[in-house]
Amino acid sequence: MVSLDTHAGPNVIKDVSVMFFDMTVTKIAALLLVGLIGGLLSGFIGSGGAFILTPAMMSMGAPGAVAVASNMCHKFPKAMVGSYKRWKYGQADIKLGLVIAITSIIGVQIGIKAQKSILDHWGNAGSNLYVSAIFVLVLLIVGLYVMRDAIKLSNGTTEATTSKLATRLQKLEIWPMMEFKVANVRISAWITIPVGLFTGMLAATIAVGGFIGVPGMIYIVGASALVSSATELVVAFIMGAWGSVQWGISGLIDVRMTLLILAGSLIGVQLGAIGTTYVKDYTIKMVMASVMLIVAVSRGAKVPIYLADLNLIPQLQTKLSIVLNAVSFWALIAALLVAGVIISVAMAKGMLQDRAEKRTQAATSQEIAG
Repeated sequence: MVSLDTHAGPNVIKDVSVMFFDMTVTKIAALLLVGLIGGLLSGFIGSGGAFILTPAMMSMGAPGAVAVASNMCHKFPKAMVGSYKRWKYGQADIKLGLVIAITSIIGVQIGIKAQKSILDHWGNAGSNLYVSAIFVLVLLIVGLYVMRDAIKLSNGTTEATTSKLATRLQKLEIWPMMEFKVANVRISAWITIPVGLFTGMLAATIAVGGFIGVPGMIYIVGASALVSSATELVVAFIMGAWGSVQWGISGLIDVRMTLLILAGSLIGVQLGAIGTTYVKDYTIKMVMASVMLIVAVSRGAKVPIYLADLNLIPQLQTKLSIVLNAVSFWALIAALLVAGVIISVAMAKGMLQDRAEKRTQAATSQEIAG
């Protein structure tokens, strides 16, 4: 990509950046694996898994803007598969998803314009810093809040009830009022607007809308974690399709990365969706929060490096740069492992418990019949 220095005069080149890296066998295998884990997360928690995928692509050498654009492009077909699967299980509220998706498209437009502006003025280093800083901020705030809620639920200190904020908002009789049957919620359409708007803005900024969408539907709209995670896939499908067209026009989508990640994630998203039928509500929240906080460490370690690249702080010593890059890489690997292990163990336990209950019911039925 060639950036022009408009202050120095017409057609004066300020920066020339390589936007697409060389594809090797190792990177192909890594993208397939990352796509599988991302799909598993997407089907399980409904956030798209992009908080794993975007940092992973950046760690492989993709500029922030290209990682976001390619991630968003791969998202909508995967989300389509996941939302259909969750809808068959009776978990997705299509009406709620469509309402939030309408305003999320406006947010996508705002987010894309912000990304383009930063890329034009500060190049790849500026885009990388912007994406990473937003990642860390959102991951820490949302991750800590959701983790606290999940721990309370798992300890039995509280029940999975509608949040106090959502309860108050549902009492506001502001026309037009909308009823969402699957979510079992009646609320003003105006309450859903900020949820959709910020979901779209965040999706276009860091390719992760579920950070706002899922918690927004849980704590503001008042839907359960199960319904919210499923409905977010409906939003991600519509929003991702629109955003892909916009990013495609800008020429920032790496089709190779998109297809490789999609190949792995289409398998993972179906496994993740199946897993939701065997776990409790707090498990979904626990997985989301754990991975968020670990990825925050991964992205946070890169912030000083990007600041130095922009000459906003003194250049880092070579040893310090190596350490920060290592922390970022291994924290990302840890996030992948944590996600895979927690979901796999939860699915295995759920399946075994379900089979045991069915055997008990069968034995009881035989005794009654006998």
